[in-house]
Amino acid sequence: MNEQVARDVVLVRAIETVDTKSEILSQEDRMYASRSAKELAQWQAADSKSPVTGEHVLQQRAELILKRLSERTPAFAAFAQRRPGLKGFSIALPVAGLILGAGLDRITDPHRVDLLSAPLLAIIGWNLLVYVMLLAWLFVPSKHTGWASKKLLRRASAGKSAIKRKLPQVLSVALLSFMSEWAALRDRLTRARLGRTFHLTAAMFGVGAMLSLYARGFLSQYVAGWESTFLDASQVHAILSVLFAPATAAFNIPGFSIGDIEALRFTRPQTPDAGARWVHLYAGTLFLLVVLPRLVLAFISHWRARALARHFPLDLDQPYFRKLTAQAGANEPGVLRVLPYSFSIDEARDHGLSAIAAMVLGDQARVMLRPSSAYGEELTTLLHDIDLKDSGATLTAVLFNLAATPEKENHGAFLDYVVRHSPRGITVLVDESGFAERLGGPDGQQRLAERIALWQQFCHFHHAPATIVNLLDPARRPIDADAAPVVSAAP
Repeated sequence: MNEQVARDVVLVRAIETVDTKSEILSQEDRMYASRSAKELAQWQAADSKSPVTGEHVLQQRAELILKRLSERTPAFAAFAQRRPGLKGFSIALPVAGLILGAGLDRITDPHRVDLLSAPLLAIIGWNLLVYVMLLAWLFVPSKHTGWASKKLLRRASAGKSAIKRKLPQVLSVALLSFMSEWAALRDRLTRARLGRTFHLTAAMFGVGAMLSLYARGFLSQYVAGWESTFLDASQVHAILSVLFAPATAAFNIPGFSIGDIEALRFTRPQTPDAGARWVHLYAGTLFLLVVLPRLVLAFISHWRARALARHFPLDLDQPYFRKLTAQAGANEPGVLRVLPYSFSIDEARDHGLSAIAAMVLGDQARVMLRPSSAYGEELTTLLHDIDLKDSGATLTAVLFNLAATPEKENHGAFLDYVVRHSPRGITVLVDESGFAERLGGPDGQQRLAERIALWQQFCHFHHAPATIVNLLDPARRPIDADAAPVVSAAP
């Protein structure tokens, strides 16, 4: 799935998630799009003699829904056709770097090559510092490491956050939700593209500086030299020997001695051709330490960006996608693995779990019910026979009983352990059926609401939002595939 298809699919998911009352997309619209997408995907598969894939189904369905919404709401059509990002910026910035480097008069006076040019040393020093920082970031275990601000990443990923007032309120909320989600999903791709732009800009700045040196050399006679209040010839020789070592080795430019450096003081007379060698040394150093490394880094960033754009990392195993593709027969039926904690599941509630699985993963979904974990036992003992990394389960659900009072040392420890060891993420279900059955009197609903709030607050504290279900009457609290929060394991 490429970047554009992924954007359309995520946009449609955001709209369907927010439009819970079918104000802008009726159930008939959604069912029609699903049926048509299935048929189109089957025709395409038959033409190419390949099996129907979930990507094809999701792509066709997103195109149909976006086309229908665009026909109904012209203001939305402009947003759907928008190609956010900073494409113009990625072209203008390198051009500006080239022009700025070419016009940087401070590198040298019209008739003089300063061996200790502060601008030249600053350009080279800054780029060497950048290389050190990039190398250090490789060993810093943090996904937030980097130079790009969140505002810049969001703007480059999703474009301007302003939404036209002509859009219905539900659609406006959906688009804002989409832009926030898409910016997060596109983070790696955006960083790669921005890295390509800035590395290319630095390279073009170096090229401009080189062109400036040579162009001025054709129009005027350079006089090379140096002057310093605190440095003598031997110290200047040591500095320049290190600075120009790559250029002298790579381009076979003649070296220089301390005597040569001493003879280049601006207070001493010089031969007419003394400046040419130093122009070559400057240009060679800029090429080797600025232009070439930056071009290599720009190419690496470009390669990463193309790879991510062609194969966008969108997790299609999420419940929303699994349900749609399963309905179209584009993949195997989903499997909901349920891990009850201190909760015995009877036959009636087992049927309720099957209904919950169908809501989340599609009509053909199956339930993998594990034995209930006993209250208070060691976690390693409770889950010793369960491989949470097993790919046989589409989604893992931790099941709690609303009637129990949540405890950090038991329920919380169990929840943290499962989240930490489930690479594909989990969802948390809290069954209200038993607690609701035994409530009586006028204050029953208030007590139920208080207990639900307690569990939701508890699960939120453990970074695993809870979904309240009723296993005896699943229709009482229906779950949409895109409404069940899935918690990813911490990196």
